[in-house]
Amino acid sequence: MADIYTIWCVDISPLQINSNNDNKINNIGVIGGNGYTICSGSDDETIRIWDIETTKQLNIFKGHKHWIRSVKYGSNELLNTILSGSNDKSVCLWDIRSGKQIQVFNGHTDTVLSVEYSSFVIKNNIGNSNVICSGSWDNTIRFWDIRSNKNQLHMIKGDEEDDGIICLTFIEMKKKDKTKNVTYDLNLCYGSNNGPIRIWG
Repeated sequence: MADIYTIWCVDISPLQINSNNDNKINNIGVIGGNGYTICSGSDDETIRIWDIETTKQLNIFKGHKHWIRSVKYGSNELLNTILSGSNDKSVCLWDIRSGKQIQVFNGHTDTVLSVEYSSFVIKNNIGNSNVICSGSWDNTIRFWDIRSNKNQLHMIKGDEEDDGIICLTFIEMKKKDKTKNVTYDLNLCYGSNNGPIRIWG
């Protein structure tokens, strides 16, 4: 009898506008494929990419030392990457084309339950760099620079009653000023173990 493993998380590949400026929409080119793909994280400690149409496995990523609890496809300049969080307390960034880890981010003291590509871009002495973030049972949300796995950029500590950050996402919220001009603020929204949903702006 085959081993049965729990799938803890899935994400679907994004669409990308063709760079030839002919306004055709092309799907992410995962290992030369033309169709949508799904990535999954499991308690067999692997991340797998699947072709939706054929249901065939296209690639497998190994490197985490425990269950994979969250996976997320990148977009734009990070289109060929996947972000993952695990019970091994680490966050990993993977190159889809090579199937290898690009970076490992350590700092959480408990299971990483959610990962997200941030819309923030920071400027440093190397140039512009993208930011990722992760939420954990340790009741923190941590922000990381993808060009460096040495130190975290920032940490948000959840309220004591939250008892762990289960999921998170970035949302744009409309804001009107006194002159009735409409602007959009980027906010971080997260769900916690004990129920509250909180928004940071």
